[in-house]
Formats: sequence, structure tokens, C-alpha cells
Amino acid sequence: MRRIHIFDTTLRDGEQSPGASLAPEQKIIIARQLAKLGIDCIEPGFAVASPGDFAAIQAVSRELQTVEIAGFARAMRGDIDAAVRATQDAARRRLHIFISSSDIHLDFQLKKSRDEVLRIAREMVAYGKQFVEEIEFSAMDASRAGREFVIELVEGVIGEGATIINLPDTLGYAIPEEYGDMFRTVRKQARGGESVRYSAHCHNDLGLAVANSLAAIQAGATQIEVTVNGVGERAGNCSLEELAMAIETRQAYLGAKTGIVAGEIYETSRMVSRAMHFPIAYNKPIVGRNAFQHESGIHQDGLLKNRNTYEIMDPEAMGIPRSMIVLGKHSGRHAIKHRLAQYGITLTDDQLQEVYEKFVDRADTLKIVPDGELIAMASDSTGMQQDPYALVDLQVVAGTQRSRIAAVTIRDQAHGSERTYTGSGVGPLEAVIQCIRQAIPEAAQFEDLELHSLATGEDARGEAVVSMIRNGERYRGTAVHDDMILAAAQAFVSACNAVALTARRTDEMATDAG
Repeated sequence: MRRIHIFDTTLRDGEQSPGASLAPEQKIIIARQLAKLGIDCIEPGFAVASPGDFAAIQAVSRELQTVEIAGFARAMRGDIDAAVRATQDAARRRLHIFISSSDIHLDFQLKKSRDEVLRIAREMVAYGKQFVEEIEFSAMDASRAGREFVIELVEGVIGEGATIINLPDTLGYAIPEEYGDMFRTVRKQARGGESVRYSAHCHNDLGLAVANSLAAIQAGATQIEVTVNGVGERAGNCSLEELAMAIETRQAYLGAKTGIVAGEIYETSRMVSRAMHFPIAYNKPIVGRNAFQHESGIHQDGLLKNRNTYEIMDPEAMGIPRSMIVLGKHSGRHAIKHRLAQYGITLTDDQLQEVYEKFVDRADTLKIVPDGELIAMASDSTGMQQDPYALVDLQVVAGTQRSRIAAVTIRDQAHGSERTYTGSGVGPLEAVIQCIRQAIPEAAQFEDLELHSLATGEDARGEAVVSMIRNGERYRGTAVHDDMILAAAQAFVSACNAVALTARRTDEMATDAG
């Protein structure tokens, strides 16, 4: 198996995505997580761009002594000097020097001839070689450049000491076959071409960044440059999680592997999404909300019998919560029965049919039926109260000049009692959560809240998804309502009920075993 090195540029190229700016302290936190993920080389920023970027690169270089750090620089002395100073405390470092190679860039951006660009590239690689042993040279826009000039440029920088050659698809223009052919041609025809390592840096303008990166691997590249969640300029870069899992899943075919720790993928994705305020698309491969969820009754039935029937990867191995069954209008009786069984609720065939009929009617309206509503349907059919707690009433007072105040009434179903609790917070949701925490002992560590509009217009219904952590286990609650605050409150109560029902079922199983 060839070892493919993963070069992460989330903190440099990813941050260049409009609106994705990160503070230096955020970069350090993300860099720590990238190290845990198993990244081989981190590019923390562009040292000459700003004092903040310089400070972040310096801090990352000092702290992360087990990861190689890349100092990014244009083929200019000032850039190289800044990159060298910022990374001087790194245990292992490289200079990443780039210059344009396509005629359109040379004519309209640099306004220089090919001979001038070749001279500058050679001089700056030689200058950088004084400071570091490892030099990565990028021929920017190589996929749109004349092949003969790319070869000449590569020969020149190899002669001056470049050790890694990056042939970027800067505009996401390449097709996999031609991108792979470029690597084969350069490796074969450039003098010294077989003595260096090759890297691919692909953008996703045509949705081919991962495909092009895989083509580069098949053509001999041993390093791929990626970003978490595929963030980056325009349509973004090659997605770290997609590339890593493509290699992992098709390892035998590709004859390649990485050092990525799969169990850290989900946490890394969420961390970057939150820090950059970039939501992840529902259908995003690997980390999207729907990536491992199934509503079709046929798929659900197959999954319940054997996961491999409709999944080629194990989401839990990537740290993704197991929530493969989504209950919507396409769901079947098997999925409903299975979901209720997770809460320790068993139905007869007649009761299951009654719940199913109610479920189908409700699913036409809600699209996705929350667990709390399904449990309520089961309660109606069995005549037994299943969910431990119910949200009876909620009132919130909000204003611009004061803290938000909430009052929440919760019914304890087991005892038939109702109590009202009050709380305050910076925002209305914080105030509501404070109230519910007082009312429900099972309320665990609040992990995350997602709010989604299920339609457009003033009458759009909102979906809230709350996740919480208790004893290392993740619990989710969902709710749908016209009022987003109320939906979030119901989802939080639903998550608390999931904790309570799971604990109740565990106690019952222990009693039976005893």
C-alpha cells in the first residue's frame, strides 16, 4: 500500500472562502484537532497577509511539534522571509512557494513572460532553500497551462532544490483523465522528475475535486491537499473527509492508504462548521445530516436486517451518531416498530397498525415525524403513558434592553403532577433551557441545536434538533412547530425523554437478567 500524505489547508485556503475568517485562537483550536485527526502537514495561514495570521502560524508551529508545518509564500522575498520567521519554532517545516504558470495568468495578472516567471521561480526556490530543506513548489493554474512550460518550470525548480512538486487545478477546470495524464507526463519528461514527490491541489468548481485528486494518486501523487468540509474559494477545495473515506473504502482498488484517524472526522467537521459559521449541506457526503439516514421503507427494512445492504461505510467508526432511520411518509411498519423498541415500547400487531395509520397521516403534514410524537401515538394506542415528561406551557419575554425571561410548565407523567419553573438568559432559548433543566433531572450536557425551516413563506414550519451527551452516549430529540422557540423546547424535552426511557429500559433489562 502506498502511503498518501494529507496536507490540510483549511486554515489558509479554506479561510479564503468569503465569510470564513478565523481569529488566531480559533486557528490554534482547529489545528489541535487536525493533529488528532492524523493530518501529516498543516498550512496554518499566509504569514505576510496580516499580523493575526503571522501570530497564528507562530503559535501553531510552537505547539504542534508532531506535525509538519507549511509556510505559504508567493515567489517573493518578503513573503518567504515572513513564512520562515513564522514557522521557525516548528519541529518540522517546509516552505510552500507558488507562482502562476498559465498564459492567461501570466498575460493578465502577472504581466510577465514565461522566461521571467521561470527565472523568478528558480531564484525564489534557491533563496528559500537557504532556510529549509523541504521546499514545495506550486505551479498555480497548472491544469490550464501549456504542458511544455509546466515541464520547463518543474525542471527549473527541481534544479534549485524543490523536493515536492504541486500541480494545482486552481480553477477546478480539469477532467480526471487529463489531470492524471499531466502528472504522468511531468514525472516522465521533466529532468529529475522521478526524484521528487508530487502533490495535487484541486478546487471543486465542476464538482470534480475528489475525483481529480484520486486520478492524481493513480498517476503517482503521494500527497493530496484538502480542506475540512471542502471549504475554500468559490466552490471550495477537495474535501478532506470525502477523500479520506474514498481511499479507506476503496483501499484495495487504489492500493493506497492514509494516516487519517476516522473516528475524529465528525468532530473535526463540526468544529470547522461552527467556527466558520458555514452550515453543512444535508446531502454532503460523509458528514451531511442525510449521509447515513434512510426514510425509504425498503431501505429501512434492509438496514435493520444487515447494515451492508444500503451502507458502504460505518458512520459510528467516523464518530457519527447512529441515526440511520428517519421516520417520514416513506417509512414502513418495521422502522416504526424498531424505533419504539429502542424506547422499550412493544406493540401488538393491531396496535402497530393503528400507530402506522396515525403516523402516515401526520407524516404528510410534518414530512419528518419526531420521536416524541411517535411515542405519543403509541401511548394513545396502548392506553399507557410512555414518555416520562411533557411540555405543557411555555412563555418567553424578550426585549432589547434586558435579559430574556422564560416560564415553563412541565408535567411529570409518572406522578401526574405539573410544576412551573422560571429562568433567564442572554437569549430566549437559553432562558427556556434553564427552566427545563430545573424540571427534568435527566437533562444531560447540552451538545448542539440545529434549527431548520421546512418551507418558505411566513407560515413556514421549523424543525429543531437537539443533541445531548450523558455518560458518553449521545441522545437526540426532534420537534416541528410554527414557533421555533417552542420547537426547540419540545426537542430538548424529547431528548430528555430519550435519556429517561433508555435508563428505564436498562433498569428493566438488568432486573430481568437478575
